[in-house]
Amino acid sequence: MKEFSYEEVEAATGGFAAKNLVGKGSHGSVYRARVRSGGGGSRLVAVAVKRPTHAQGEAKLANEIAVLLAAPRHPSVVGIVGVRVAPQPPPAAAGPGLPPLLVMEYMPNGSLHDLLHRSPRPPPWPRRVEIALDVARAVCALHAAQPRMIIHRDVKSANILLGRDGRARLADFSLAVRVAARAPEEDEAAGPVPAGTIGYLDPCYTEPGRLGPESDVFSFGVVLLELVSGRKVMDVNSCPSSIVAWAEPLIGAGRAREVFDGRVAAPPNSWTERAVARVLDVAARCVSDCVERRPSMAEVASELHGAVESAGWRHRHVPRGYSRTVIERACRCIVSWGQHVRRSKRVRATKIECSGAPD
Repeated sequence: MKEFSYEEVEAATGGFAAKNLVGKGSHGSVYRARVRSGGGGSRLVAVAVKRPTHAQGEAKLANEIAVLLAAPRHPSVVGIVGVRVAPQPPPAAAGPGLPPLLVMEYMPNGSLHDLLHRSPRPPPWPRRVEIALDVARAVCALHAAQPRMIIHRDVKSANILLGRDGRARLADFSLAVRVAARAPEEDEAAGPVPAGTIGYLDPCYTEPGRLGPESDVFSFGVVLLELVSGRKVMDVNSCPSSIVAWAEPLIGAGRAREVFDGRVAAPPNSWTERAVARVLDVAARCVSDCVERRPSMAEVASELHGAVESAGWRHRHVPRGYSRTVIERACRCIVSWGQHVRRSKRVRATKIECSGAPD
């Protein structure tokens, strides 16, 4: 990781010019820039620079930098390129110091929120489940971090960015916290004040002492509902306005098809339909009112991987360090061959028997 000077980053963003602004939130703004990297700094690379817009934003960005530096490196967590750490506060007479800056890898394909709600071509089913699996593995890695787990606290589609390589990456760690496993006798009031985004925020997370990985699980479940339905998480023009209140009863009544995004063709066969329904079943468990009934993120990732496998989809990204055994590869080949044969038979039979969303 590189330490940048303020002047270096300022020049790379054109003086934080409006033309280079790619995003703006309540705590800061993000700019596109090109900085020198590689051996000897001879290569220009595209990056995103996050700059706070007020004092509270400075504290949030300092927290984000600290969490990212402590987080395990994962291909589905936005990569940190470098930082500009704010020095100790100057004497009062010297005026305010320069703010901290975070330099991250640039995600040219926008966010999942934009893909679902603003793109003229909504993503197909395999792509949706692939994105879900990427993010599930990222959150799982954060929860497994040592010596303290990382709870993101703001898992939502706007914080899921899409890289040039097609992989989804979890971003914006300004609300994230590092926590140790709490013993039963510890003070229930310990922990940060509840925070998050309306619609994604766990309704059980109402007091500081109630923060746990289950809060991220709930938020991820909302993202799954959003991915499958293409519906806004909070839609004032719909009744009920909450995606959870709308989808949960339909899933529970076995009416999963009514939750599927109507802007894209229905799953083309029974096994792909079952795979999407399986994703919805996982989502329903994640958003359960009973915290104890929610699965861990490891279980969620396993279920989503199973959905990809059962549908015959190939997940393009294999996690670093993961290798398939000879037996597993052979089994995958046999299953793939069997599905190919069934598809071929279905096409031939059809030829014989028949001739003929929201922003």
